[in-house]
Amino acid sequence: MNYPSVTSLFCEIDDFSIESKPKYNQNLIAAGMKKRIKPSTMSSSVIMTVIVLFHCFDYRTFKKFYIGFIKKYHGEAFPDLVSYNRFIELKASALIPLCRYLNLKKGKATGITFVDSTPIKVCDNRRIHSHKVFKKSAKRGKISTGWFYGFKLHIIINDQGELPAFKLTPGNVDDR
Repeated sequence: MNYPSVTSLFCEIDDFSIESKPKYNQNLIAAGMKKRIKPSTMSSSVIMTVIVLFHCFDYRTFKKFYIGFIKKYHGEAFPDLVSYNRFIELKASALIPLCRYLNLKKGKATGITFVDSTPIKVCDNRRIHSHKVFKKSAKRGKISTGWFYGFKLHIIINDQGELPAFKLTPGNVDDR
């Protein structure tokens, strides 16, 4: 497999972050109360780079990838790395910029495509009745391994390994 250069990927994502951050901050909606925005020691560019790299390599778990590859071999490239637990907390802050970056990097439709979906569970089935965070948007769905509560990520990949389209839907949406 052809692995991306960590440095070139980081530079590309960092340039995107610097360019799009003012527009993103301008479009934020105020909640009406003061909110303390304490900057993290780890930039959103580094968080996004680590997430993208994880999906480029053949690691089964993110924890092994982060501790065994990023911290071990690329610690000097990313001097502000945080602990694994803190990184998991910071991943949510990179969701919207990462989605915007992926939209810019969409591949072209070549005629030959592969379609698949994967569930994104928001809670255990036994806790559906008390779950409040995604109460209006998450739904109960069924996959080959059983029932779940959450969302589905639908992706289309072309024959060149590019990502022409992806969509996040409630869990009860059919794969077709």
